[in-house]
Amino acid sequence: MVRLHIFTFAISFPVWYEQASTCQDQSLCARMPQNCPSTSHTPLFAYQKTNRYFAQTADGITDIANQELLDLGAQEICPAFRGLYFNADLATLYRINLASSLCSRITAPLILFDCHSTNYLQQTAAKIPWHLLLNEDQTFAITATVVNSKINHSQYAALCLKDVIVDYFRDRSGKRPSIDRRNPDLWLDLHIDKNKATISIDTSGGSLHRRGYRTESMEAPMQETLAAAIIKLSEWNGDQPLIDPMCGSGTLLGEALLHYCRIPAAFQRQRFGFMALPEYDPELWEKVLDDAESQVKALPPGLINGSDIDAKAVSTARSNLDGLPNGSAIQLSNQPFQKIGAIQNSTIVCNPPYGIRLKNKENAAALLEEFGTFLKHRCTGSTAYLYLGKRELLKSVGLRPSWKKPLKSGGLDGVLAKYELY
Repeated sequence: MVRLHIFTFAISFPVWYEQASTCQDQSLCARMPQNCPSTSHTPLFAYQKTNRYFAQTADGITDIANQELLDLGAQEICPAFRGLYFNADLATLYRINLASSLCSRITAPLILFDCHSTNYLQQTAAKIPWHLLLNEDQTFAITATVVNSKINHSQYAALCLKDVIVDYFRDRSGKRPSIDRRNPDLWLDLHIDKNKATISIDTSGGSLHRRGYRTESMEAPMQETLAAAIIKLSEWNGDQPLIDPMCGSGTLLGEALLHYCRIPAAFQRQRFGFMALPEYDPELWEKVLDDAESQVKALPPGLINGSDIDAKAVSTARSNLDGLPNGSAIQLSNQPFQKIGAIQNSTIVCNPPYGIRLKNKENAAALLEEFGTFLKHRCTGSTAYLYLGKRELLKSVGLRPSWKKPLKSGGLDGVLAKYELY
């Protein structure tokens, strides 16, 4: 098998509040494991003491993200606001970052503390031994969220933390690390909820929805994590063809390929944030890569298919999919769905234009009504999964869905609907 070339190339802290995690099962969050991650020094950071991490996810996919984490080896998972807490050893942490198709980031908490002011935020952050994570010649970036707290401006909170880190190094050596918001050496995450703060390392090294295979895009592209969720919710496993008759830039098709072929979602990522952790183990990482590669399988020609009325969209999809292993086995055609003779005994996944691409709501409603008629009369024996970024347009399809599931992603408050076609 051809290798995928996934990778070419004793300080005093404030009291650590386990309950600050807002986990819905506090007994799990407070439970301390017998063995901390392998490290040559006394554990300094919260994740080293507990082996506990946080997976950020989009609203509406907690259940399937929970199952994905379980399948990848996570333990003691419990839901929280916009994500899931879980326990993992280092190999599992690496595996989740590499293979999760649904999580957007995996963070490792450095410290958790009560935080009622920016002054206390800065005083506490200044006690972190930043030189264990970063040096003056490297770069860093900070993402921040603030919810129901006295500190109510996320950008200002991030700026305060940035100033602390810069001053820390300037006081030590007279030099300071720089900010790089696109490709830093170290991603940090600051989350303040109900006046309890968590400063974490982003072990993913930037959002995991950026797979790397989508080098070209159309207007209003679907996020890869949302597309992966749709494929997972369809329960498609390759026992029948999968078709997207309005494929756009091919994101649903690409995620279907990764799912069927068992290709790790982040296989093209060259650097992960966990490589900045003090206990990073390159040999263990190589073993995780080898194990993942051994599970990859080929895609039979014709199993995944797509089409679009827009020739530019088809060309873009072809370019993106050809960047994936087995991508050339996905068949694409430039045609409107109205000219497709029939789609029988297949799984149909689709993100029809709903206003952003069509420019007005009336055109979107008319298109969906026509597509509903197409599904009813020409897709017998198939099951369709339609995602719409505007829920009110769902009634335009004119069919009764078996179920509807709200899905939020990338600023879209959308819905996925399942239609069983007889």
